[in-house]
Amino acid sequence: MNARDAMKKIRNIGIIAHIDAGKTTTTERILFYTGRNYKMGEVHEGTATMDWMIQEQERGITITSAATKCHWLDCDINIIDTPGHVDFTAEVERSLRVLDGAVVVFCGVAGVQPQSETVWRQADKYGVPRLAFINKMDRVGACFKRSVQQIKERLRARPVPVNIPIGAEDRFRGHIDLVEMQACLWPADGDDDLGATFERGPIPAELQAEAQEARDFLLETLSAYNDEILEKYLEDQPIEAAVIRQTLRDATIKGKIVPVLAGAAFKNKGVQALLDAIAWYLPSPLDVPPVQGHHPKTQALIERTPDPQGPFTALVFKIATDPHVGKLVYIRVYSGTMKTGGQIFNVGRGSKERLGRLLQMHANQRQEIDKIQAGDIVAVVGLKKVATGDTLTDEDHPILLEAIRFPDTVISVAIEAANQAELAKLSQVLNALMEEDPTFRATIDEETGQTIISGMGELHLEVIVDRITRDFGVKATVGRPQVAYKEGIRAAARGEARHVKQTGGHGQYGHVIVQVEPLPRGKGFEFVDATKGNDIPRPFIKAIEQGARDALNDGVLAGYPVVDVKVTLLGGSSHEVDSSDLAFRIAAFEAVKDALLKASPVLLEPYMKVEIETPEQYMGDIIGNMQARRGKVVQVEMRNDIRIIDCQAPLSDMFGYSTQLRSLSQGRACFTMEVLHYDEVPDSVSEKILGGFGFRKPTPQAAAG
Repeated sequence: MNARDAMKKIRNIGIIAHIDAGKTTTTERILFYTGRNYKMGEVHEGTATMDWMIQEQERGITITSAATKCHWLDCDINIIDTPGHVDFTAEVERSLRVLDGAVVVFCGVAGVQPQSETVWRQADKYGVPRLAFINKMDRVGACFKRSVQQIKERLRARPVPVNIPIGAEDRFRGHIDLVEMQACLWPADGDDDLGATFERGPIPAELQAEAQEARDFLLETLSAYNDEILEKYLEDQPIEAAVIRQTLRDATIKGKIVPVLAGAAFKNKGVQALLDAIAWYLPSPLDVPPVQGHHPKTQALIERTPDPQGPFTALVFKIATDPHVGKLVYIRVYSGTMKTGGQIFNVGRGSKERLGRLLQMHANQRQEIDKIQAGDIVAVVGLKKVATGDTLTDEDHPILLEAIRFPDTVISVAIEAANQAELAKLSQVLNALMEEDPTFRATIDEETGQTIISGMGELHLEVIVDRITRDFGVKATVGRPQVAYKEGIRAAARGEARHVKQTGGHGQYGHVIVQVEPLPRGKGFEFVDATKGNDIPRPFIKAIEQGARDALNDGVLAGYPVVDVKVTLLGGSSHEVDSSDLAFRIAAFEAVKDALLKASPVLLEPYMKVEIETPEQYMGDIIGNMQARRGKVVQVEMRNDIRIIDCQAPLSDMFGYSTQLRSLSQGRACFTMEVLHYDEVPDSVSEKILGGFGFRKPTPQAAAG
């Protein structure tokens, strides 16, 4: 088999879902049925292969994405099992950036949950074709049709069942294959071989009508994409399974439909059909569009097709620190072939390095390989100057792929080493963790000298601190969580500044007049040059824009970054000898600061989208508690006997909420939380926050005075 034919048999997929929908359990079954694992691991027992970190085993959740490879229906399947908790959403983001397809797992009881919507949007962003697996069909309250309807309504997708369940809850026995029109039944005593064998047979008489209705819907949908199916369906002629599968595959890869399957991974039912669907319907590297990038110098658009004979091109999507082999750099190869010891060029950094050992990963286990080629997802040992999002290529054919973008951190804590020796160790560990996790930040506060670590949520920082103290053995203490506030403005205002400095030879001269005005929330920064004539020579405009950006890095209230501001350059003056980039950058910095003081500056705080699932009897207490936390209830929905409360609440008032929610509901309610937007802090709260910093809110009069 030549290299290109081999690529047709590769499937690079991710397993994505809301927390606790059953991603890792599904992956464990996949590894067992494909023969990759001889024993089935369980999340609740802490024995899941893919949850190998001690923190994952203790908490029973996935924290870091884990990669593995298995074989099914003559296909090599590279799988990345991703976290479901919103604090670790960056792991999903970077995995989807390099994957060709995804399996989205839904809970058959809860259906589409908040994080299901988040991961679906991420998959839309990268144009990733996907399958839907309605899991937990054996649970009380499971409903396949309701879950399919929610995928259609909430995710605005076009779900098409390719099998439907036989029974539900404790009567769930298997499924009906709508392509072959056969029933797949697991024996009642199937625990002997852990669901590895099942029987195919005729559809039970009582389910014939339902199966035919579902089959008609499948064929009607596919007839829009294949004239042969349309013709045969209208004439009531038999349609070959191969034609149906090929059309399903084409429509799925184009993102027109989402094939839906039913199962119960924990009860070992339906996973083999999911594996078949991965091989049949999800794309190979040859089926996805060529990867696009830019030439680092000319900025010309370049496309790289997935060709093993083409120029080597790979993207670094993850870095992990392994105690045995050091830094592991995970890469997705888009084009070309490279052997161990081959030289690669890091385009963004302009540096050359040699590939050390090449490893095929199976969670935290490693298998050495001697070469990599287009379509592969592997780990590399031996690269030193490299970061997440870097492009690795052949030096003669450089291309810069689009880097992976990550959200800003919203929560911080101070961390302090026990002594001077531990401080040096802490510094090394923090640098290693920042390399691993792009949503983790460590900085030193210039005023207090404290080390501040920032992340995406309480759980994120809790896990980071646990790794620092336990995995890396650093003795350190941690302060209380702090919110990552920002600053904004309420009004438009003008500012002016001259930077004049006379020294022996050439002096410095820059004179800038600007106007600042608020932008709608979430719009960021905008710079407009409105100067006319030759007041300020063109070459200095870029320096003025940079000075404006510098001024917004730390605000006039409490030194937080200023967001959602438009800066317009109105005018100024220059000196033909003394003007320079530096002089105009400093003048712009001072002018923008001057304008910000007059523009009614205001403190902004992150507001969270909170969704609470609770039995009805606790709803009153939970809503009352949410209102006491400055939260606003947006809507209340009923699903079965559970109430879903959608709220918006400031992050600063949500610390410790999980503990309080447990006590309010006797442990029966649960919640999810993700960043919604930044909004103004009420004056009464703002006074307390700014008072803690020793700041008083400036007034335009005081600023002018």
